Amino acid sequence: MSDFPRWKYALVVLAMLFGILYALPNAFRPLSAVQVTPNQGAAPADDALRQKVADALVKSHVVAKDVEVQGDHLLATFANADVQKSGADAISALLGDNYTVAFKLQSTVPNWLTSIHANSMPLGLDLQGGVHFLMQVDQSGVLDKLENSYADDIRGQLRDKNIRYESVVRSTVAGQGIVVVLRSDADRSSAADLIAGNSPDLAVTDGPSTGDRFVLYAAIKPTKLRDLSLGTIKQNLATLRNRINALGVSEPLIQQQGEDHIVVELAGVQDPAGAKRLIGATATLEYRPGISKFPDPRAREAAQSGSIPPDANLYYEAGTNEPVLVGKRPIVTGDQLVDASSGVDQQNGTPSVNVTLNASGAAKMQEFTNNNVGKPMAVLLINTEYETSTVDGKVVRTPKTITKVINYANIQSPFGKEFSTNGLGSPKEASDLALLLKSGALAAPMDIVEQYVIGPSLGQENIKKGFDSVMLGLALVLLAAAIYYKLFGLVADIALFFNLLILVAVMSMIGVTLTMPGIAGIVLTLGMAIDANVLICERVREELRNGSTPHAAIHAGYDKAWATILDANVTHLIAALALMTMGTGAIRGFGITLGIGILTSMFTSVVMTHAFTALIHGRRKLKTLSV
Repeated sequence: MSDFPRWKYALVVLAMLFGILYALPNAFRPLSAVQVTPNQGAAPADDALRQKVADALVKSHVVAKDVEVQGDHLLATFANADVQKSGADAISALLGDNYTVAFKLQSTVPNWLTSIHANSMPLGLDLQGGVHFLMQVDQSGVLDKLENSYADDIRGQLRDKNIRYESVVRSTVAGQGIVVVLRSDADRSSAADLIAGNSPDLAVTDGPSTGDRFVLYAAIKPTKLRDLSLGTIKQNLATLRNRINALGVSEPLIQQQGEDHIVVELAGVQDPAGAKRLIGATATLEYRPGISKFPDPRAREAAQSGSIPPDANLYYEAGTNEPVLVGKRPIVTGDQLVDASSGVDQQNGTPSVNVTLNASGAAKMQEFTNNNVGKPMAVLLINTEYETSTVDGKVVRTPKTITKVINYANIQSPFGKEFSTNGLGSPKEASDLALLLKSGALAAPMDIVEQYVIGPSLGQENIKKGFDSVMLGLALVLLAAAIYYKLFGLVADIALFFNLLILVAVMSMIGVTLTMPGIAGIVLTLGMAIDANVLICERVREELRNGSTPHAAIHAGYDKAWATILDANVTHLIAALALMTMGTGAIRGFGITLGIGILTSMFTSVVMTHAFTALIHGRRKLKTLSV
């Protein structure tokens, strides 16, 4: 008689129910949809907007399944991705810059399933379609900014301590960092002690001496450079996630590749130009003291002669292109902003950005405005673009920083944490700038070195091929097991089917994104899962040949096969863990699917088949077994 414990029966039943319930949402296909969200200052979605959008779609001959208001936004659903694209174009043309029109996949999973947190697996780029970007991070821009900051600090320290110096400039020779030229050896010694004490991240060494020129080198230490490089990548990754989350893209892939590359994959997005404008932008603001603006002759003279005061920079005003002199040292920079929103200035009606600073930035702004009421302050908009040229037959992309003065005005009264900046060209420009500032500035500019679009039709073809491969593999394995091992083979087939359900259920529950490599992992799991049942069936046959009774053969077959099954699956699991932890992208996705599949197959192949076998044979007197 069978000695299979009741608690294991209960465990098998719970596993079967779990597999059915949590795999079921994947049978409900999502609908292609367009979400319309009001921008700052626009009216929230209502029935009037819904009717307006519905009429525009009809006028454009675009058939929508439904157009409905959901909270403060509007959702229009369509039959497929092609109609979705046409619908988005029609809605964008109607609403202009007042609303954000974004692609979305609307879930059709019933509420009773979502109430128990049963959701379908998100689909990857290769199955759903979308855009892929490979971006190279320009670390030199960060080094330039840091060395310029150190050079400014050194000048200030030398002036404060009355140490005579001729110049403090960045060296054109790699590795020398900042070159400080002093008037005497005593000045050089004092400067070296001062810099080393106040800037521990700088390595200070003596340079050559000629006459009354005594050179001192201050280079950033290698450990600081490594930390800077890692920090740059991490900050860019975090900033990109914030920006893409603001787009409303579901399940984006954003990860580091190599030392200075970042991969961004946006499933479901079919507008690479719009996505590229947002994720690659490096717009940030700087607030600096104003010195002179046209028609003040100092600014015009500096622009014409090229003679710029040592404590100033020359830039040009956006729109008028008139010269403006501003201070070199910023009051507040973009990385001190914690929030930003677009709006309209109440006094002059121009587009503006409402800014909130962190505690450090607020204190600096408050101190500056307290001491400079009636004096000018300039707001700089800084962007990085890339110029393409051909050098020796090779295409070279060179970063170019473009700085424009978007606002130059006298400070009317002190302010600190919250204030507005106007001077933007359009509400759309203000909205885009607010989004970039809110999501954070990129630590370093990035150049998109590779991009491609996978169309939704290709994604649908991949889904069909993947589904067919899984079904074909499953059918062949089920047929082979049933023919060769008879009743025991049918039991293994049932367990294999539930193995697939439980595997899909676990992947859905933890939110694994399904890709083509993931489908390959599922097919491989199904093929490997039957191995355990082959071992068990052969052990049972061996015990029967040795004269054991049927019940004793079943018991011995499972006991003796378990050690071999465990050893084989542990080695497979180690390989899967290596793929998960060390691999990236498709390799990691394959490893995750394979690892989950190994665990589920060990349960279904051993515990579940043993439960079915005990249920069939446990209370019967057997003379032989169908194996």
